[in-house]
Amino acid sequence: MSSKEDGIIVILSSPSGAGKTTLAKLLSKKKNFSISISHTTRKPRNNEIKGKDYYFVDQDYFKLLITNNEFLEYAKVFNHYYGTSKSFVIKNLKKGNNVIFDIDWQGTEKIKEKQLKYQLITFFILPPSKKVLFERLSNRDMKDKLIVEERMKQFNKDILHWKNYDFVVINDNLEKCYNEVSNLIESKINKINNTYDVQLIEKHINQLIN
Repeated sequence: MSSKEDGIIVILSSPSGAGKTTLAKLLSKKKNFSISISHTTRKPRNNEIKGKDYYFVDQDYFKLLITNNEFLEYAKVFNHYYGTSKSFVIKNLKKGNNVIFDIDWQGTEKIKEKQLKYQLITFFILPPSKKVLFERLSNRDMKDKLIVEERMKQFNKDILHWKNYDFVVINDNLEKCYNEVSNLIESKINKINNTYDVQLIEKHINQLIN
């Protein structure tokens, strides 16, 4: 069991383009969460900074880190590897710092399997509609329509994992989404009632997949 002095783990997952990375940065800024910066073998996007958004490494180095058991979790997503540094996370949690993860469902499952002694709260973030998701992906990956199409196809598979999360939140407005996630975190930490409506989420998911 974790002690009151330990930090908590908050995981944000979502289909690509639903806004989990932006939300993680906002939570880090407003609630002073430490963001777990992943290692990845993919190339940086134009607005990404090494050591701030990701640690960009080649496959050989990534596989060396796997061999040396450096990762708390790692997964292959869209032909690229992503992994979470074990030492960074545990060190921060022991100091009492809350750590927020921006990872996919595969990474979430692996962290759950570890059965760490720290409190874990998981969120699955959804877009308001497929149309909005397509627009977000197109603006982000406008140079490559194939990337957008690949991510839209993957969306239908990724969304099926929503039931494995504590909470599902719809990101139709960033500030509203932040407030909802923040309130749900507080409700879990302090063991108080919240207004989470799973029926509303199920209805929204049915609209997204049909």
